[in-house]
Amino acid sequence: MVKLEEVMDEEFLRPQEGPQDDDDWDTDDSESDTSSIASVTPDETLYERIAALQDIIPAQTRRSLNAKVSTATSWFKSGLVMGGKTLWVVSTSALLLGVPWALAYSEEQMIIEQERAEMMQQRAQSEFLAPGGALDQPQGAQPAL
Repeated sequence: MVKLEEVMDEEFLRPQEGPQDDDDWDTDDSESDTSSIASVTPDETLYERIAALQDIIPAQTRRSLNAKVSTATSWFKSGLVMGGKTLWVVSTSALLLGVPWALAYSEEQMIIEQERAEMMQQRAQSEFLAPGGALDQPQGAQPAL
């Protein structure tokens, strides 16, 4: 016949951590609990605390998230590189082609203005010196003494 015997686990026999009955706890303190918590300095840094949170997220989700972030970062870097190269091509093209064209255009405008001014001077001179023009005396006027 089988005889059953109860075996006590060592964990149940070990004394518990925490306050003992003979410890004197001061619960009537006027300070709040938050002031005593704030005075305790943590043994770990913020980075260590955040790094410890990785166990909350499953490994497959972390890998998927890491792949998506890596892809987005890669696209962003490629976009910046391509944008920089495009900006370089556009700016150098504008300098090499645009500046000479602008100088030639402004020079042409100055020549056109000079020709226009010369034509106006010639008209004024021809009207001023033309016979029977404004220098002749009006009809019926008598010559001056």
